[in-house]
Amino acid sequence: MTCKAFLMTDAALRRRDFTRAFALSHSTLTNNLLVTSARFPDVAAIHFLGTSISYRDFHRKVEGLAGWLQKHAGLKRGDRVALLMQNSPQWLIACYAIFRADLVLVPISPMNREVEVAHYLRDSGARAMIVAQDLAEIAIAASKNSEIGTLIVATYSDYLPKETRYKLPDWLSAGRTKVSGCSIWTDVIDAGFSPEAPCAGALSLCAMPYTSGSTGKPKACMHTHRSLGHNATGLTLWHGLRPGDVSLGAAPMYHVSGFNHAVTGPVYAGASIAIVPRWERDLATNVMVDYGVTHASLAPTAVIDLLTNTRVREFDLSRLRRITAGGAAMPEEVWKRLNETLGLPFIEAYGMTETAATTHLNPIEDPRPHCLGIPFFNTRACIIDAEKSQELAIGEIGEIAVHGPQLFSGYWNRPEATREAFIEIDGRSFYRTGDIGYRDADGFFYMTDRAKRMINASGLKVWPAEVENVLYQHESVLEVCVIAVKDAYRGETVKALIRLRDNVRGRITENDIIGWSRQRMAAYKYPRTVEFVDSLPKSPAGKILWRELQDRENAKEVGLP
Repeated sequence: MTCKAFLMTDAALRRRDFTRAFALSHSTLTNNLLVTSARFPDVAAIHFLGTSISYRDFHRKVEGLAGWLQKHAGLKRGDRVALLMQNSPQWLIACYAIFRADLVLVPISPMNREVEVAHYLRDSGARAMIVAQDLAEIAIAASKNSEIGTLIVATYSDYLPKETRYKLPDWLSAGRTKVSGCSIWTDVIDAGFSPEAPCAGALSLCAMPYTSGSTGKPKACMHTHRSLGHNATGLTLWHGLRPGDVSLGAAPMYHVSGFNHAVTGPVYAGASIAIVPRWERDLATNVMVDYGVTHASLAPTAVIDLLTNTRVREFDLSRLRRITAGGAAMPEEVWKRLNETLGLPFIEAYGMTETAATTHLNPIEDPRPHCLGIPFFNTRACIIDAEKSQELAIGEIGEIAVHGPQLFSGYWNRPEATREAFIEIDGRSFYRTGDIGYRDADGFFYMTDRAKRMINASGLKVWPAEVENVLYQHESVLEVCVIAVKDAYRGETVKALIRLRDNVRGRITENDIIGWSRQRMAAYKYPRTVEFVDSLPKSPAGKILWRELQDRENAKEVGLP
């Protein structure tokens, strides 16, 4: 099988010289911080709601925590360290300290519930955990029956000024409290330990972000310094991020998209990161104005939220040069309104956890709505018929396959799933994205459907099988099928079709199921709608026909009989 649509068509390459490949780095994310802190020691690395931390001080704190993890906690090269907190200076410091100590980062969403966190800890074999004070109770409970031997608790307010003009929620401004059996962040940072010389290379494992499982439990994607560093470098070049610029740190840092745009990219470029702990429109807008944000990576829902502010034109956002995101398509009307209101195009991107986010991106001078973009630096992409193992022609619809240095090394302890995720083309290993689409004559890629069963809620991926596995734990559920329903704000949201056990009919409500689910799943995962049904369609083999149920829902939404 031959893949001709590797980087771009010749005509497209002539028009877009910046899409040519750049040399792959032999450096590490650790070294990127070392170089930047040496070049720009007095530049603010972090702005946090009235507090600024220079690159010199950022690097010093990273060294202190890395030394403590090695020499006090006794962690060895390759040990996994879980990180559970909202966007904060502590998240950034902990991330780079884990890299500096030659350890492996396991980022966990702060939206996850105890049972979800417990899976990440046990599956990864993490030996230490760094957690925010407001999530410590969940972390302690989840760490039972795991290998966690060290738990560090951080308090967000340690890096807040005594007085701030920002209106902050209690969980963010709360003072420090001692948590029994846990080390205190400030004590650890100031303990005076220095780390050993770094041993990791470009191909060393450094992070294991989790992707939700299409067939059950979430799987960890193994990423190296090179796979993550490639996209940090590439996005910096693509978006023109440079020293003196300010990147908005509002997208979740645990997610590969926020990780690129608000962590590794700015550090590589020597830019500043203006942190918003989690998206809140007025707080984010004030931060953008106060710190002169130049680059923002926002989910489509955040852009919609921003533009619903009737006073948005009154804010001085004159330094803002770029708004980008991936994960979900931007509604065309919102795309146009952003351009009219702020004079900026929305630069849509495409990628996933397995590809360290970006594999496709729209050109700055020619962005197109509802378009994945063109292949990223050093990235080969084509449309394939996977069953016939052949590439499809321009305009033909098939599965999107990608090859590049940003690809993960495989799923942690899942060799069979790893093998199934790749297909060989011209002697190269291409990742099968599971997304269906086509490319046009200019080399732009478009997505039309999904081969894999997945729900896209505000850019966050929800795998129905994972939600179903949790729902089956409810004593009243006999059978369940989870599907996507359209949502004006989130794009898609989760609906559960449930067949109840006979003995509970009339004794349990849809809201009972929703409330139970909310306690066991992250906010973006639990079903917002539940429908009780008498039966679910099945194949002759007894398999629930989710596609038929999804098609029925889609037909209802467009008004078909």
